[in-house]
Amino acid sequence: MQNNQLKHPVDEMLPFGQLFTYGLQHVLAMYAGAVAVPLIIANALGLSKEQLIYLINADLFTCGIATLIQTLGFWNMGIKIPIIQGVTFAAVTPMIIIGKTHGLTGIYGSIIVAGIVTYLMSPYFSRLIRFFPPVVTGTIITIIGVTLMPVAVRWAAGGNPAAKDFAAFPYICMAFVTLVLVLFFYRYFKGFLSNIAVLLGLLSGTVIASAFGMVNFAQVPKAAWFGITTPFAFGMPTFDFASILAMVLVMLVVMTETTGDCIAVGEIIEKPVTQEDLTRCLRADGFSTMLGGILNSFPYTAFAQNVGLVGLTRVKSRFVVAAAGAILVVLGLFPKLAAVIAAIPSPVLGGAGIAMFGMVAASGIKTLSKVQFDGTHNIMVVAVSMGVGMITLAVPNFYHNFPSWAQVILHSGITAGSVAAIILNAVLNGTDKPGEAAIGKQEYIG
Repeated sequence: MQNNQLKHPVDEMLPFGQLFTYGLQHVLAMYAGAVAVPLIIANALGLSKEQLIYLINADLFTCGIATLIQTLGFWNMGIKIPIIQGVTFAAVTPMIIIGKTHGLTGIYGSIIVAGIVTYLMSPYFSRLIRFFPPVVTGTIITIIGVTLMPVAVRWAAGGNPAAKDFAAFPYICMAFVTLVLVLFFYRYFKGFLSNIAVLLGLLSGTVIASAFGMVNFAQVPKAAWFGITTPFAFGMPTFDFASILAMVLVMLVVMTETTGDCIAVGEIIEKPVTQEDLTRCLRADGFSTMLGGILNSFPYTAFAQNVGLVGLTRVKSRFVVAAAGAILVVLGLFPKLAAVIAAIPSPVLGGAGIAMFGMVAASGIKTLSKVQFDGTHNIMVVAVSMGVGMITLAVPNFYHNFPSWAQVILHSGITAGSVAAIILNAVLNGTDKPGEAAIGKQEYIG
């Protein structure tokens, strides 16, 4: 191996203008998902509008800090690849149950303890990477993309399935126009402009939607110019044993999903994830979750929504996502700016989302294309795992008669499919080649 190796593209520092633009593109792609959990929790617990706004600001602010830790590294945490952090949906149902019994302080107490447990468990959980050969990682990446697709479809139809105008023709047309714009910019623009095809599609789609009265800026004048998140704003945390156990179980699910997301990004940027990398990634999840409990936010995980954007743009620099983290921190401090971004119509997000989430699935298929199927049991590993992952996609309440702890694990198609792939591969193929997923020829330094 030569001494004059090139630095890996993941460590490339781009000009400020490109960092900001690419980072903003990541923020726009994940913003709706980032604020969804505070909206759901606030509505379920009957919180006031002022409390909801505070939760959203706290979420964005902490999300930015978590992303900076994951991309830049801090102490013994952070995987230093382009992964953006967001609040996990896996914790929504348990948090609502805890909140109705013990209030927000009970939620935050369980989150803080679960974050600490996650941090301490990370070195042990990361040893499971030996169970993630390419047939497993390719299957998981594909499941992630397919599972995310309904999110884009709901956005394209207007966002709220309960609304009377859900799937109205203008919404679907707007989503289609946005998708066409993204494809046009991606195909016919070159270099930097091609790489920001999603951002250009979102901005162009919003302008067109505005001309047809589909953009609502009503919340912008009402939003405050400045707001700061203070620790324990809703009171000191309370600690209930059952609530803590439920949240620790949620974090075990989150750690499984994060492992899949990390390996997915590693595949896309061509930088294999090692056991030590995964440990640092999971530690960052745990620390950020604990921080979320302190700063009035929620558990954090690698956001799968942005995995596809990395593949679509072909921009591998972690500093781009670090810039997105900085933007999120600013949005958390300036609610009026956050309100402007929140005005982007759901159909516009849906059109871009179809391309982004489809890219995740395509990346998984690309990984699977390198897997040896002849003379192995890999075809059955993929087939059954995909089937298990699609169960709740087809019938969301399929597991409603199961115990609540089992529902936490099985309700997420990503988690259920991932666990199925790991177990099936271990049973059918064995684990004679530990670390296969993490070992590869490294041609860069970083």
